[in-house]
Amino acid sequence: MNRCGLLTEQKEPVPLQGIQVELEVKDHVATVVSTLNYENKEDKPLEAVFVFPLPGDAAVCHFSAQIGQKQIVAEVKEKQQAREEYDDALSSGQQAFLLEESEQSPDVFSLSVGSLPPGESASIRLEYVTELAVQADEGLRFSLPAVLNPRYQPQGGEGASVQVTSVPASLVPYSLSFSAQVSSPHPVSKVESSSSLEPLQYLNPEQTQATVKLAAGHKFDRDVELLIYYKDAHQPTAVVEAGQASAKPGTLMGDPVVMVSLYPEFPQAVMSSVASCGEFVFLLDRSGSMDCATNNSKQQETRIGSARDTLLLLLKSLPMGCYFNIYSFGSRYEHIFPKSVEYSQETMEEALKKVKEMGADLGGTEILEALKHIYCQPCIPSQPRQLFVFTDGEVTNTKQVLDLVKKNSGSHRCFSFGIGEGASSALINGLAKEGGGHAQFITGTDRMQPKVMQSLRFALQPAVEDVSITWDVPKGVSVTVLSPPITAIFQGQRSLMYAQLSGQSSEAAEGCVTVKYSLAGHPSKDQLHFGLKPAGDTGLTVHRLAARTLIRSLETEERENKRVKEKVVELSVQSGVSSTFTAFVAVNKGDGEAIKGPLARRNIPTPMLCGVMTNSYTSTPQMGLQRMTRNHASMHLQRMAPRGASMLASSLEECDDCSYSDEGQCVNSSADFSDIDRRTALYLREYSLDGSNDTLCAKSTVMSAKKKTNSETSAKKKLRSAFSRIGSYFKGGQSASSQTPAVAAGMNPRKPPTDPLLQLVSLQKASGCWVLDPALAAVLGKTSEEVENSKPASVNQEVWATSLALIWLHGFKMDAQEEWELLAMKAVSWLRAQNASRVTECVEAGNALLGCSVQKDALGL
Repeated sequence: MNRCGLLTEQKEPVPLQGIQVELEVKDHVATVVSTLNYENKEDKPLEAVFVFPLPGDAAVCHFSAQIGQKQIVAEVKEKQQAREEYDDALSSGQQAFLLEESEQSPDVFSLSVGSLPPGESASIRLEYVTELAVQADEGLRFSLPAVLNPRYQPQGGEGASVQVTSVPASLVPYSLSFSAQVSSPHPVSKVESSSSLEPLQYLNPEQTQATVKLAAGHKFDRDVELLIYYKDAHQPTAVVEAGQASAKPGTLMGDPVVMVSLYPEFPQAVMSSVASCGEFVFLLDRSGSMDCATNNSKQQETRIGSARDTLLLLLKSLPMGCYFNIYSFGSRYEHIFPKSVEYSQETMEEALKKVKEMGADLGGTEILEALKHIYCQPCIPSQPRQLFVFTDGEVTNTKQVLDLVKKNSGSHRCFSFGIGEGASSALINGLAKEGGGHAQFITGTDRMQPKVMQSLRFALQPAVEDVSITWDVPKGVSVTVLSPPITAIFQGQRSLMYAQLSGQSSEAAEGCVTVKYSLAGHPSKDQLHFGLKPAGDTGLTVHRLAARTLIRSLETEERENKRVKEKVVELSVQSGVSSTFTAFVAVNKGDGEAIKGPLARRNIPTPMLCGVMTNSYTSTPQMGLQRMTRNHASMHLQRMAPRGASMLASSLEECDDCSYSDEGQCVNSSADFSDIDRRTALYLREYSLDGSNDTLCAKSTVMSAKKKTNSETSAKKKLRSAFSRIGSYFKGGQSASSQTPAVAAGMNPRKPPTDPLLQLVSLQKASGCWVLDPALAAVLGKTSEEVENSKPASVNQEVWATSLALIWLHGFKMDAQEEWELLAMKAVSWLRAQNASRVTECVEAGNALLGCSVQKDALGL
């Protein structure tokens, strides 16, 4: 076999050489064209299979293959029919190409390139369109997903899992080139990225068009994220797109379609008030993958650590008078209180004490059962339920989870947070969409706290109720709404609608759409007038987005009504947009010689940032796409203990003086280590038992016992100790000690330094005040004597302490204002309630002590 060129970890050549991505952004809509270049450098024909992520809301609308001078354009067909055509083509020696969406989750696709002869090349072109989400700072977020962390399949999960081949991100064997062109009616102010970019190039004096590229040498080893900013952006707009000339009038593709974007502006009086009621339920993922680093920085803060810090901010920012509870889930779920409790100093302290002890130690990702338990709890009268879900989003039963959230959408709002690279966009966006809330993604160097606090501000806004939409169009024109009903409207966030316009009208005719709703008991409305004359430069982008929207709605309906499947297939084929029930297939039916000989299958790896994984880790559909990282014993060993952990531990106990065969079998014992689940050994390879960078493979450790050295005996004891503790941990479903499995096994994760802001926040009382004590003085950088001696005479100690905390926040932490703004508002409310005199004197004395110049008005006093 030819060993040159790109190789996998198994030393197999990788036929995918590189990926070129061209992004075109028009206002808030993105069109993405990806070209995947394959070359067979082996001496046998190949079938290359690439399982990769795409945005969950993308409308995949084109798939073609270029072989030499010949282009083969794929057609959308019913999925089983497409698979049969592909298989038949390969059986007859023809080249064929298949692109299909995962049945478990719409953000995972499989691309099969069949019968690629030795020495031949092929270029695969894939195109999709998607809308860009508006961020808290008014930037538009585009994400090109590269990382596909294996998805956990719950016990008893239905359907076979998608086979994923993953390698550590640093070992991805193919390259990426990426360029973007941005245009808008408004000037482009800047483009930022989590990756290195070349300087932004403007294409016209008005700066409404610009291009940008990734810097040279970029490896496709992480998601590529762009944040696009326009000047004076996010105005209400309507785009009318003409139908396809070859399509039949009266059909979705034959008629014009309008895309309406609304940006509601709520009255300032409503926005300045914060609700003092609500039931806040926080649901935290504690599966093994949450122990991964949040990003590639040297600080190595873990996802679970960042989530703990965020819960601290959330709990300190809750209003007095509300109710709350905290759930966490893994292979099982836990809750801090049997039911939601009223927010007070005592309940807040009890919750924070337990939050500090939370680790990524609950195993798998069984989010469905935790949600079922939450929804079984009766709602509290006059306390609207707000659910916050924190997860790295790696599950296969996405559709079941979203169906459950949709079923209970009338009783709550759901705010979701995707943590880290590879979080499922289908799950995170779907939770918010079905739950009438808002979705956020925390990737790269993002801090979780400001994004979560923005969602808390949304949750504290009054819920928009009684939403109704009316269309006013000329006589002879009818409107068919293609989007699901709008259930959630938030200040500054875009609401999108698609509608089909049938009938005839003059070019000068106008239409109008009106959205009415009730906000805090006051009727409100947003209205937009638009011309019915189609725009001339959109192609079929709006139609494809509308088709995707309707397809997704029908797919949800299909899970309740099987007859809807036929309608989905018909719409998907008609529009050329993929669905769960269809696939793209292309067959090279040329007159060339049939390709002879058996096909060698080559699985193209995707990057995985959390551990090491290959498709051989997945042995049964029931196991799903198992994540095997150094803290993932909590998912895997729970299933195979005592066969794995207990067997290894007990076997090692009886083998202190054993020698071993090359297959890993103890010569002096009946224990057969080769019989232990292969995934256990792979887990051990990733599990650093001594906290160093050296990993310890189970088999090599056992085999090394042949050489009776002290160091090897020590290694064996470490291995036995680790498995003994981990086995104990899973036998009873609880920890053998107060430590997490990682710590119990001898790992010493490096902790990042404590943030002074979080230290200050941790000292605040539930009422909003601070007390004068040495801990507060230390955070302020002063001694207790300095703080006490600077206090104006006759001023209450708590008033003085709270004033100092507010001055410190405004004087030193304005860059993090989004994180502490709500808890500062609570502190100001507390100060006002004290009717404290001499506030001006407090502010002046505090400024003098801390070296600040904060004005009393800036504090809100």
